[in-house]
Amino acid sequence: MTIGLTEYLVLSAIVFAIGFVGVLIRKNTLVIYMCLELMLVASTIALVAFSRFNGTMDGNVFVFFILTVAAAEVAVGLAIIVALFRRRQTVQVEKLNALKN
Repeated sequence: MTIGLTEYLVLSAIVFAIGFVGVLIRKNTLVIYMCLELMLVASTIALVAFSRFNGTMDGNVFVFFILTVAAAEVAVGLAIIVALFRRRQTVQVEKLNALKN
């Protein structure tokens, strides 16, 4: 049995849906951030699947750039979350609703 394009796209859609639901439901900024990263991984799975299906390296090149940007995004995002925690002593979204103090 070989795994085809459909199975990869279904996996990608499921992972993306899990990340999307996590972003909508969760209240902790760290968990929301991890769910956003999960959505990014789902898009890379789809790109690699299309690249493999078409027999080109285009999708793999896009994945390389996406992962490079994701690494920079992790550094900046975690720095922002740490700064918010130091200032407000919480990472719960409900308590981070005001822009002052």
